[in-house]
Amino acid sequence: MTEPRVESGGDRDPETVSRFVERFAAQLVEAGMPRMPARVFAALLSSDTGTLTSAELGEQLRISPAAVSGAVRYLAQVHLVSREREPGSRRERYRVHSDQWYEALTNREAIIKRWEEALRDGVSTLGADSPAGRRLSETLEFFEFIEKDVAGLMERWRAHREAGRAG
Repeated sequence: MTEPRVESGGDRDPETVSRFVERFAAQLVEAGMPRMPARVFAALLSSDTGTLTSAELGEQLRISPAAVSGAVRYLAQVHLVSREREPGSRRERYRVHSDQWYEALTNREAIIKRWEEALRDGVSTLGADSPAGRRLSETLEFFEFIEKDVAGLMERWRAHREAGRAG
C-alpha cells in the first residue's frame, strides 16, 4: 500500500502531518462535524497554501472524488471553505481562508437571529404561560444572550486582529 501524498513544506514528515489531520478531524467530528468534511477541512487547514484540488485531497486522504465533492459542498455551505477556478482550467481548487472561523461564526449569528424569530412566534402561538411556551421562552432568552456575547466577541476579535497586524 502506498503512503498518502501530503503537501508539506520544509522538512515536515508527511506521515506526521497525516496523523495530525486525522487527529484534528476526529476532534471536529466529536464536536459535531460530519467525518468526511472534518477530514477535508483539516487537510486544507494544514496545507501551506490553504488550497488543494479534488485530486490532491483524494490522494492525501485516500477518498473518492464523490467523497471530496460532498465534503466540500458541506464546508462551503457552512462558510469554512470556498471554491476557486484555476485560471484557464476547468479544475477547481478549494481554499480555507485565515478568517474562516470568523466567517462561520458570522453566518451562525444570522442563523441564531432566524431561530429567535421562530421561537418568538412559538411562544406567541403556544402561550407564554404554558409549559411549552415557558421552555421556548427560556430557549429564546438563551439565544438572545449568546447573540449579544457573539457580537461583542466578534468586535473584540476584529480589534485584536487589527492591533496584531499594526504591531
